[in-house]
Amino acid sequence: MATISLLEAFNEFQDIKGIDKETLMELLDEIFKGILEKKYGDASNFYFAVNPETGNIELWRNRVIVPDGKLEDPNTQIELKDALRIEPDFMIGEEVTEPYGIENFSRREIQTILQMMKARITEFENQVTFDKYNDQIGELVVGEVHQVLKNEIIVVDEDGIELILTKDQMIPRDHYKKGDTIRASIYKIENRAGSPYIYLSRTSTEFLAHLMEQEVPEIADGLITIRKIARIPGVRAKVAVESYDDRIDPVGACVGIKGSRIFPVIQELRNENIDVINFSNNPKLFIQRALAPAKITDIQLEDEKAIVIVKPDQISFAIGKNGQNIELASRITGYDIEVYRELEEGEEEDIDIQEFSDVIDQWIINQLKTIGCDTAKKVLSYSVKDLADLADFEEETVEEIQKIIRAEFE
Repeated sequence: MATISLLEAFNEFQDIKGIDKETLMELLDEIFKGILEKKYGDASNFYFAVNPETGNIELWRNRVIVPDGKLEDPNTQIELKDALRIEPDFMIGEEVTEPYGIENFSRREIQTILQMMKARITEFENQVTFDKYNDQIGELVVGEVHQVLKNEIIVVDEDGIELILTKDQMIPRDHYKKGDTIRASIYKIENRAGSPYIYLSRTSTEFLAHLMEQEVPEIADGLITIRKIARIPGVRAKVAVESYDDRIDPVGACVGIKGSRIFPVIQELRNENIDVINFSNNPKLFIQRALAPAKITDIQLEDEKAIVIVKPDQISFAIGKNGQNIELASRITGYDIEVYRELEEGEEEDIDIQEFSDVIDQWIINQLKTIGCDTAKKVLSYSVKDLADLADFEEETVEEIQKIIRAEFE
């Protein structure tokens, strides 16, 4: 019996992934019937079946027995004499079912079938891949670096599917070579001309959340919930956690004894400094915790804005290096936080020079601090020439600095 076996007749498809026999038979039925309709004009009498003994997929054809010499359509009919060679007790009007072998197709038809199969199976595999990863956006994935390009890295997962990690989704100190194992989260997936393009991220908040989930069993078990995350990738992050079990200290559980749980996460994120804080529905309390290690004197809320008052020696802690602490606190709380120094009795309002870091270069601020100009009014207390000489600035630079500061007071 001639059979149509994918493993033998179509060895190009020995490594078909994720296609069950039922789906494969549907694909074959569509492809072969298209060829057979061109050959005979009608293919409704053909069907596929699986041989229970060999497991091969076989193509069969049904034909009605007609009297000898009365054959009109050799595709749908068979003469009695030919039917009797198959089964000696066949009668006119009965239906004969017989295998339709691969030898009945021409070389050109077989080539067309192979090309159509390749195209349809590729299309099917692409759809399976797209559906798989589209349901995993934000999830953690582990792969192997396959190729390092100028602006991206090609990663291969356990199924051999290519994933893309672009430079803008890498942590600044990330460095990989071919063969390295890499962990990242699924960032997005795009479908281009039927082909899925799967992008990874190591800078997303989801990636940090999944890393913590791996290291902290209480998070994986649902005893601790990560409520909010704010990150400056590779630099600093704040993670707000909460537990509904009063017996569990969520911060302590996440950090671990002597930092044993948080340290592997920090290492994976290239020494990103991670602050774990207790979440609170009380906005003032949450802002206070988010601005740690600064000690807060008072907080005033105005819609989406928070006015935070601190002692003079706490301003640098509240703002943080390069403004990182106040930026992350603003992100994680959802408030636009402004920090002001608490005035002592009889003292006029002044502003810490660090608060101008968004409009004055940090190297200028650092130089002003070295000469004792750590507040706005101290900077304004000097003449342009004296401050230029003292700080070794150009007079035009001093004029611009003082103009910015005066505008703030105005």
